[in-house]
Amino acid sequence: MRVLVACEFCQIVTQAFRERGHEAYSCDLLPTEGNPDWHIQGDVLKHLDDGWDMMIAHPPCTYLSYAGTRHWNVEGRYKLRLAAIDFFMEFVEAPIERICIENSFGIMEQVYRPSDQEIHPYYYGDSELKRTCLWLKNLDKLTYQLKDDMFALATATTKPEPLSIDSTPKHHKRYFTDSKIRDSFLRAKTFSGIAKAMAEQWGKK
Repeated sequence: MRVLVACEFCQIVTQAFRERGHEAYSCDLLPTEGNPDWHIQGDVLKHLDDGWDMMIAHPPCTYLSYAGTRHWNVEGRYKLRLAAIDFFMEFVEAPIERICIENSFGIMEQVYRPSDQEIHPYYYGDSELKRTCLWLKNLDKLTYQLKDDMFALATATTKPEPLSIDSTPKHHKRYFTDSKIRDSFLRAKTFSGIAKAMAEQWGKK
């Protein structure tokens, strides 16, 4: 398949699909950290109609996530939030048969529709808590196994305990198991276990 990984510069998802024999390309305004031959640097919206079989999109969550609720009334952020919503919806309406849009829990649950699935990195072997929402078109939900049973071995690692809790305001708690995940670029990267599950499960179709 020809797979577009939108808004990815690290190529974690791209590499996972490449390893399974697919023609996958990342696309981002930033240069890639990986193989430049597999990267399209530029405006991804100009490449949505380039004959892709599947797209996995990671639109920025800065103005969409509920983690930033306390800042939503800051001057200028309202217009930025509307622009972020419009950008998200460009992926929803892309002329591509199979689509996954990944984002944090946030405003798209209300202005678009509830996500099809919520997962955490630890479901797939990476010891982190990060609530990740998936909106799916013509793709099955990603499967995972939290514990061993008589039919299958667990894909998950033990649920990690947070090292710190940011509870200001108290009704919007955020949990961190690793201080590095606070960095916006690191936080934006897909965990390798999730990327591998996407490629293994969706790459069969």
